[in-house]
Amino acid sequence: MAPANLRSQRVFTFGKGKSEGNKNMKALLGGKGANLAEMASIGLSVPPGLTVSTEACHEYQEGGHELPAGLWEDMLEALCTVEEYMGSRLGDPSKPLLLSVRSGAAVSMPGMMDTVLNLGLNDEVVAGLAVKSGERFAYDSYRRFLDMFGNVVMGIPHSRFEEQLEALKTAKGVKDDTDLTAADLKDLVAQYKNVYIEAKGEQFPTDPSRQLYLAVIAVFDSWNSPRAKKYRSINRIEGLRGTAVNVQCMVFGNMGDSSGTGVLFTRNPSTGEKKLYGEFLVNAQGEDVVAGIRTPQDLGAMQECMPEPYSELAENCEILERHYKEMMDIEFTVQENRLWMLQCRTGKRTGQGAVKIAVDMVKEGLIDTPSAIKMVEPCHLDQLLHPQFEDPAAYKDKVIATGLPASPGAAVGQIVFTADDAEAWHAQGKAVILVRTETSPEDVGGMHAAEGILTARGGMTSHAAVVARGWGKCCVSGCSEIHVNDAAKVVVVGDKMIHEGDWLSLNGSTGEVILGRQPLAPPALSGDLGTFMSWVDETRQLKVMANADTPDDALAAINNGAQGIGLCRTEHMLRTYFSDHEVESIAVAGHCLQAFTNVLTGSFWYLTSTVPQFFSSDERIKAVREMIMAANSEQRQRALDLLLPYQKSDFEGIFRAMDGLPVTIRLLDPPLHEFLPEGNLEDIVGELASEIGIKEEEILKRVENLSEVNPMLGFRGCRLGISYPELTEMQVQAIFEAAISVSKQGIKVFPEIMVPLIGTPQEYEHQMSLIQKIAQKVFSELGTSISYKSGAMIEVPRAALIADEIAEQAEFFSFGTNDLTQMTFGYSRDDVGRFLPIYLSKGILQSDPFEVLDQKGVGQLIKVAVERGRRTRPDLKVNRDLWRTWRRAFICGFLCTSWAGLCLMLPLQGTNCKACSSSSGSNMKDLKSCRNNLQLACEHLHNPSIIASAPSILYWWVDRGGRRTTAAAPRRGRPTSICSRRWALHVVNKITSVALPLATRISALESDVSTLRLPASSPTGSKRADPFSSYSRSSDIRPLLRRSDDLHLNDNATLSQRHQEGQPRCLRGSVPLA
Repeated sequence: MAPANLRSQRVFTFGKGKSEGNKNMKALLGGKGANLAEMASIGLSVPPGLTVSTEACHEYQEGGHELPAGLWEDMLEALCTVEEYMGSRLGDPSKPLLLSVRSGAAVSMPGMMDTVLNLGLNDEVVAGLAVKSGERFAYDSYRRFLDMFGNVVMGIPHSRFEEQLEALKTAKGVKDDTDLTAADLKDLVAQYKNVYIEAKGEQFPTDPSRQLYLAVIAVFDSWNSPRAKKYRSINRIEGLRGTAVNVQCMVFGNMGDSSGTGVLFTRNPSTGEKKLYGEFLVNAQGEDVVAGIRTPQDLGAMQECMPEPYSELAENCEILERHYKEMMDIEFTVQENRLWMLQCRTGKRTGQGAVKIAVDMVKEGLIDTPSAIKMVEPCHLDQLLHPQFEDPAAYKDKVIATGLPASPGAAVGQIVFTADDAEAWHAQGKAVILVRTETSPEDVGGMHAAEGILTARGGMTSHAAVVARGWGKCCVSGCSEIHVNDAAKVVVVGDKMIHEGDWLSLNGSTGEVILGRQPLAPPALSGDLGTFMSWVDETRQLKVMANADTPDDALAAINNGAQGIGLCRTEHMLRTYFSDHEVESIAVAGHCLQAFTNVLTGSFWYLTSTVPQFFSSDERIKAVREMIMAANSEQRQRALDLLLPYQKSDFEGIFRAMDGLPVTIRLLDPPLHEFLPEGNLEDIVGELASEIGIKEEEILKRVENLSEVNPMLGFRGCRLGISYPELTEMQVQAIFEAAISVSKQGIKVFPEIMVPLIGTPQEYEHQMSLIQKIAQKVFSELGTSISYKSGAMIEVPRAALIADEIAEQAEFFSFGTNDLTQMTFGYSRDDVGRFLPIYLSKGILQSDPFEVLDQKGVGQLIKVAVERGRRTRPDLKVNRDLWRTWRRAFICGFLCTSWAGLCLMLPLQGTNCKACSSSSGSNMKDLKSCRNNLQLACEHLHNPSIIASAPSILYWWVDRGGRRTTAAAPRRGRPTSICSRRWALHVVNKITSVALPLATRISALESDVSTLRLPASSPTGSKRADPFSSYSRSSDIRPLLRRSDDLHLNDNATLSQRHQEGQPRCLRGSVPLA
């Protein structure tokens, strides 16, 4: 953080061992500017320059894209200092000073913003430069400047300059730029000037000061370029003020064979090996390496051709690693055998690399274990489960080319040739491989959408490689054996021609390009991970539990390190998700289901051996449907009696797998229409009639009487168990009988029963009385008892506000973040996609509230609930050592794995903590005082590496004081946030097909509220007012219950009237119990 007296300063100089900034001023100087200042201050050879602050960029953006008053004068004054350092002047042909103008935000954004090199050249200056340095070098620099300035500053497509260069090389019969003569380059300069005139209708600006002014504005403007905004969106980079601008004296790597340029990492970013890893180009400028325009040599080649600069470079790398205590990414240039350091920053790395680097640096004594934990980001651990090929030896005869192994892992997909196509195909659920000659920052969206990236040009530090490694994407770069024809959308490899849509496989660890679809297998985890996780175990404080709905899920969870089940959804035991055809397809596909399961479950891996056991439960779903269609309690009880053995068996398997660990079981929650078959009305009615032996007329009558407009807020959750107590009784009986059965086998059982969708204390009281009644009944019949807990699921905002009353009876809370977000925002998660992109693009929302927990609204409700709950029950928190006496607060759902969700949880457990208001770390002091004992049940924990992620995430937010933080286990069920869209389509189609033919016979909303309303006298004897009694059911209440796209009725209009008038109508509904 910059001192207060420096924040008003907008221009900072560096060079000659002096700096006005330092590495701690990234927010003000950007990462590049802060590190340039730091390198200069510790004595490394850094070309002098100046940095324009991010605050100046912010003022520019806020001030109508005009430079702030006085800024230009401050820049010119600082430039005079730089000129004194160098003994040369901008625009002076006899002592020419050339400049680079580069962006540099506080967070690294490789290639996303603009750079201009060789600024200050014109016809007079290039002539003076030619006298000092030779014509070829001078005019090579000039043509590069014309190209860059025309593209970056004036918006002329780079391809228009590139076409002239390629035409000239073809005419001269040369392959590389370096083969062109000085006379050739003079001709090229003239052609570039003509391109400029044709594109802009004016001469190229020759005044160097004007060039600098325009270049600074261009860099400021690039902050909000589409590619920069997309990169920030993809990487969730928020809260930055803008980009800094670094104006630096040029040093030249293209002054002949004694010059060159390169990029390196102080350790291998893919594997973590302690060895300089990078690339070098002789007689080239830096952009040639980074942009992938030429495929460079390995860094080792520099040691042979420039031994002295290489030795100094290796020494500088050691200095920087010791100084920063990090693996560093370095750009450098050698000008006539003199080394210049152009940039350093923390190097991006793969998951494997991150873990090894952290472990090795501890062993070397460079850092301690708390620092090592901070070095490994959650996404690094996630990457460790990148798929690998099952049997590399099996595809050796199908390898058609080999490039550079730029980013490890394996990728399989259909090839596309443009970023736009990659995004479009990905949106259709297709796995794609993006094939490019070389990537550019404009390709970032397609790169993110692709499974893997293949480029014909570019090295290990090219744009494609750096971005892919940062995202954990498989990438093969610099594959010179392939020839990409974008126009024809084909790749030519030898005598083979591969067309758009054909399947390719990439091995990012070896650089192999393989024809066709190759089977994938889970990777082996390295030994360094075990060492790293043992350190995390010593400091972790948060217990994260898995979601598991079947015995197989529970077994996978425990095998992957779960410390219990935080959410077991009993409805998943009762229904099938797929048609017979889909089940058959799954079985046939075997374990090569990655593309399918990525879409459906968010998982990398799905063991299909579990598919027949879990999904082929025809008798189970038949019994559920009988229960739904039961005309009276006797029929319903018969159906529930059929379901009891299934539920008991599943619970036994789960308890057995979780021996000694708690299992939190949610009673039936979803609307019952989810258990019905899909299809049109006639098919559904016919299928149900034949299945359960009820006449079709009876089924139609049930639908007519019990349809709902808004089932998400309707007949679900505890409302089912209150209206039909036998449903709760059956589930609770299954839980207790299963628990006692396995406990007699020596299994330790800790069941915890959770009541969903609580909105009033009386709702919880009703269900709690049923739980206690059945517990006593089962214990009496079986002659033994077990300890159990009961708690409430807080997902209705009202429940959060009256948590103190609910906590009088509830022994733990679980916050259902998905429903709580829906009800707090008033957004339907399944329909939010219609407007959410607009909200995000306009800045109305900063992130998807169903992906990143909203801390100001939803988070505050959680905070209020925890505080009020503990006011009534102070022990509503984890006792880390006594499982049997825990009083707990849970957070479950997809959102609990978001940074914001994890960040929010830390303060909630401390009685004197302030809530974290953002995930930017602004409240670190508050967070450090917390003693968090919250538990977490994660919805989107899809692989073992995520188990390691939560401790690493949380360690970023708490002090290093030996408290414990555990992570969670994967789950092979479906994350609601992903699959609900699929199932929403299923439900909408089903309900629409059922409801519309009946619309003429159903009165509007007559039964909607009555089916949900509690009796006037509750089982506990308390009177409860109808919460809707102040509204007219024939008019006022309807706008409250409908979504915007539902049927709109006039005050006294019925559905039949609306239907008869031919007006649009759309029923959303479920079929509750009779």
